[in-house]
Amino acid sequence: MKNSLIIAFTFFQIAFATAQNYTNTLLNYQQYNAFKGKPLSDKFSNIESVKVIYDLKEHKLYFFNSLKIRLHYDFVTQYLNYNRELEIFNLQNYSNTEKDRDFLLGNLNHIKGSDKWIFELAASDHMPVELIEQFYEIVSKATFIGKNLNFYLNNREKIALYENHKFKIPCVTSEYIFNDLKYQEVVEGKTVGILKSYKIKELDSIIPKSNEIIILDGTPDNLPNVKGIIVNELQTPLSHLVILGKNRKIPIMAYTKALEDIKLQQLIGKKVTFRIEVDTFYIAETTQKITTKVITKKKKLVLDVTVKELVDLSKIPKKGVNYIGNKAQNMAYLIAISKDKSFKVPENAYAIPFYFYVNHTQKKSISVLINELFNYPHKDSINWINKQLKKIRDAIKKEPINQDLIAKLNSKLGIQTEFKNFRFRSSTNAEDIDGFNGAGLYESKTGILGDATKTFEKAIKQVWASVWNESSYWERELFGIDQKNIAMGVLVHRAFPDELANGVIISKNLARDNFPGITVNVQKGENSVVKPEKGVVCEQFSAYDFNLFEPNSNTDIDYVSQSNLNDNKPLLSIAEINKIYRVTKNIQSRMNRYWNKLQYKNVDLEFKIVGENRELYIKQVRIFND
Repeated sequence: MKNSLIIAFTFFQIAFATAQNYTNTLLNYQQYNAFKGKPLSDKFSNIESVKVIYDLKEHKLYFFNSLKIRLHYDFVTQYLNYNRELEIFNLQNYSNTEKDRDFLLGNLNHIKGSDKWIFELAASDHMPVELIEQFYEIVSKATFIGKNLNFYLNNREKIALYENHKFKIPCVTSEYIFNDLKYQEVVEGKTVGILKSYKIKELDSIIPKSNEIIILDGTPDNLPNVKGIIVNELQTPLSHLVILGKNRKIPIMAYTKALEDIKLQQLIGKKVTFRIEVDTFYIAETTQKITTKVITKKKKLVLDVTVKELVDLSKIPKKGVNYIGNKAQNMAYLIAISKDKSFKVPENAYAIPFYFYVNHTQKKSISVLINELFNYPHKDSINWINKQLKKIRDAIKKEPINQDLIAKLNSKLGIQTEFKNFRFRSSTNAEDIDGFNGAGLYESKTGILGDATKTFEKAIKQVWASVWNESSYWERELFGIDQKNIAMGVLVHRAFPDELANGVIISKNLARDNFPGITVNVQKGENSVVKPEKGVVCEQFSAYDFNLFEPNSNTDIDYVSQSNLNDNKPLLSIAEINKIYRVTKNIQSRMNRYWNKLQYKNVDLEFKIVGENRELYIKQVRIFND
């Protein structure tokens, strides 16, 4: 009888919590479950959250239904008779003092499938340590979690306070959360296909079919033409896999248990429906039809071969996209923007126009192979085409280069004495364009002035040959791009053998829709952000500034992860992040004027921190196709 009463009482509690919109205590997980929703930020997958408010004047705590009531401000205006404007609410209740505060605002987060509970404030909340600890104690005592609750240090300010031993409550950084994640939405979406499993090494000899959803035991160097992808390792948000996946609009997810999940393995070989969302995924056997994307019209590429001289990018070329490619043209814009001295650009920047590539590939040993490729009747013979692509690449590298071009480069680059190493980078007419990013498809190589081994000639021919990489050819084919007019310009500038950090910036907050900010991925030294080694985690954060027009204001920084190559300590100072934020917004504004697009575009930047003075270099800008 006693057990029946307990069960009945518990059921009453859950039903009551579900029916109401808030409670003052959370006595068990069932109550938490009744109020939980998704965090406002998507910086972590697989997190559930309940919002928390403590009324300082009434000394009352509220856990409220995060599905029905989206914002803290919504709750206080609807249930606590608060009647001031949102701007005043934010100004007072996220400040660095208790004075004028009406409320303490937080989130009670749980990593699904674990016993990890995290108490979090907004990254923009500058609550003093004493108030944080008071808030933590109130929440922990009012919940079933108790002292198993950890306070999350999600910004630089809180991390610095912790490192100076200012906290007396249990604290964790992003590493504690990130290392426990088993699922990550990489590209949201849904599809239908045949579920198959491959090992990464098998992709060298086996080509998955276009009607397949594939499970992989790692991250592929090239993105197969498939309906969807499941990898078993977490991804850098701005990696080439992510960028190309978003470009193709195919669902991609990371699931660390993909190879062990029995239910998933039982579906291999079957037709399934597959849907990826921010915090979960769905996959089940289906009878639905597998759709096929049909491209009816080829995208024509512009090709101008009338320019036969090196192009000095310190002056903006007129319609340069047509004869040097988007990457080189955008570098000229960057150089113009950098004249305000807020950032630096790679020195000695020139462009080798399309003319020299076309002239080189018109040699009989190369042109015959290219014509054979275009005239081959069996377009579905992937193995033959891949072998032909290799023959074309080998022929491009074997034929001697126009020595007049090398003489021109030596003349331009030899007159300066500061730099000997130069980077030769792809600038085709089929990359960095609206709807086709081309990230990671082509190659960049280093040439050393006067060196007998790492010659300019070798570097240029390797970049030219990458037009015919398997990955680049099939990606263009998939997007219906006219292959006959493909041409490679080459962007040349000084190389960076001494970088302290490198990274990628997107001029929008990818973790939270309709919220200001930028997204940054950065890594120590020359270690790649876009193609990291297995097990390597980069520093990831979003930064935003509600006081952009105040010159001395700091950006608010919301960390997702920190570099395990830097002992999980921040790679960038607050001053550097402030600078990056302002430079990004300035570049975005100026580039949109140069591009003259009907719709305002976000930008994708690549940057480096270089030298003893930790100078900020922006080395690339392009449209972010989101």
